[in-house]
Amino acid sequence: MKYSPRSDGRKFIIPSFLFIVALCVLAFINEVRFDSFLSFGRCALSNVPRNSSSLETPVLSSSSDDDEIRILIGILTLPDQYPRRHFLRMIYGTQDVPAGVKIDVKFVFCNLTKEDQKVLVALEIMRYDDIIILNCNENMNKGKTYTYFSSLPDLFNETDAPNPPYHYVMKADDDTYIRQESLVASLRPLPREDLYYGYVIPCPSMDPFVHYMSGMGYLVSWDIAVWLKDSEIPKKHLEGPEDKVFGDWIREGRRGKNRFNAKWSMYNFPEPPTRCTHELWPDTIAVHLLKNQEKWIRTLNYFNVTSNLKPSKLYHIP
Repeated sequence: MKYSPRSDGRKFIIPSFLFIVALCVLAFINEVRFDSFLSFGRCALSNVPRNSSSLETPVLSSSSDDDEIRILIGILTLPDQYPRRHFLRMIYGTQDVPAGVKIDVKFVFCNLTKEDQKVLVALEIMRYDDIIILNCNENMNKGKTYTYFSSLPDLFNETDAPNPPYHYVMKADDDTYIRQESLVASLRPLPREDLYYGYVIPCPSMDPFVHYMSGMGYLVSWDIAVWLKDSEIPKKHLEGPEDKVFGDWIREGRRGKNRFNAKWSMYNFPEPPTRCTHELWPDTIAVHLLKNQEKWIRTLNYFNVTSNLKPSKLYHIP
């Protein structure tokens, strides 16, 4: 019998064609199953009521599909703290933030009471435009925090500005070092509505739904600032430890259904050692109680904040 290469080729092509068809069908079936699984997963995660620890992957999804995040950090301080403000401007002005992220750092205090303040603070505003002067008498635990948050909707209510002007607003102490890039990374998976974020008090607690967030630095979504402006609840209870009182408002008003405990990425400086702190570590969002220059320098050295210093003939820093 005469050998025919063409005949053998046909025998090979037909099974190969059938095999390819079978692979396509199988891939289509798997794709349908995978999409169904993803849909089920999204549905299941959307019903998860809360996330209690920064050590776990947040399961709450963002309410926006874009990468743009606008954050206002209000550092509550005193008018006479000129050196501290200049120091913090360097700290935050030299930090890099991801593309599409806007972080405004503002210094917040009450009405000026001295003649020198009226001149020096005015010069600061002309030069830096980073000060908010609230209509209040200077205080720590008698309503300054309420005045800050409740004033924001009117202060930033501009027709040509984005809506909302900020997705998140934060209150921070002037002895807290905030690493902005880490803050942004922790916020990306989180909702942009009804969010209450910070370091849970008391120290041993990891459940943000039990007590309140430490005054070292806590953050809420813009809608909560609007609620504080309009609600009667805070007006009836202004005095007391400001962070605890803020937590009372949130609880009584049934706000902050989305909460995130940033412990242990937020913590007190490790000395003296307490239950509220640990050693400095890379996974840090904020360090609190930097009460003197030595503690600031140790913290800044640990995070190597001057690593981007460009070489120049004008200076020599070993």
